[in-house]
Amino acid sequence: MVKIHHINCGTLQRDPDSLKVLCHCLLLEDIKGLALVDTGIGVHDILFPLERIGQEIIEQAGFNFNLNDTAISALHQLGFTEDEVKHCLVSHLDPDHIGGLADFPGAAVHVSAIEMNSFLEDNPRYCPEQLKHKPFLKLYHDFDEYWFGFAAKRAELDFESEIYLVALPGHTLGHCGIAIQQEDRWLLYAGDAYYLRDELFTENHPVDELAALMAMDNDLRIESLKKLRVIAQNFGEKIELFGFHDPSELKNE
Repeated sequence: MVKIHHINCGTLQRDPDSLKVLCHCLLLEDIKGLALVDTGIGVHDILFPLERIGQEIIEQAGFNFNLNDTAISALHQLGFTEDEVKHCLVSHLDPDHIGGLADFPGAAVHVSAIEMNSFLEDNPRYCPEQLKHKPFLKLYHDFDEYWFGFAAKRAELDFESEIYLVALPGHTLGHCGIAIQQEDRWLLYAGDAYYLRDELFTENHPVDELAALMAMDNDLRIESLKKLRVIAQNFGEKIELFGFHDPSELKNE
């Protein structure tokens, strides 16, 4: 069974009076190697922030730059090296989710083909410099399998546990969650399908306005969120659900 480490790979806060959120990523430890689920803010982002991200996005999202809050730092603290990371599973290609990819140039990047196509269409939300290292891309085209009623595709990792990319479109067109089997239970990492956990239990949450503003397709975002609410409210004993930003969801190792 894959061992799961919950790690923080960045902090976003526009100013001292605004909400501080995290970049909650996962490190998957298998006998055949390591995989990251999203990579957060990377070392290259911290060293070259204007070139890789740009001042407008840095200010808009509230990027904080701290070398201790990176995937590489978390790996080293757990006793691993970057060369042991064989795969990176990406929920979507927003800059706070993929900045660390360049820190693991030998890792295959698993991502929805729809998301990759959006990235290549010069949408200003994306930062092309973050993929300039030209990683090997494993693109997932047809989500023709199902996971608890969601369109899904099994990730090609050959790890001991089953792992799926789960379609959760809306925030971006190819946005995916990552489902990881843990014996008779599952963990579902929902990425940015919601920002704060309270959204799973509260309709018309105050953060909804921001979520709608950031969504590439708000109708699809709302549909995905409704499906996640069903999971949270009816499958809590079977599925552990968490997202990328809410600090209350990050487990301490």
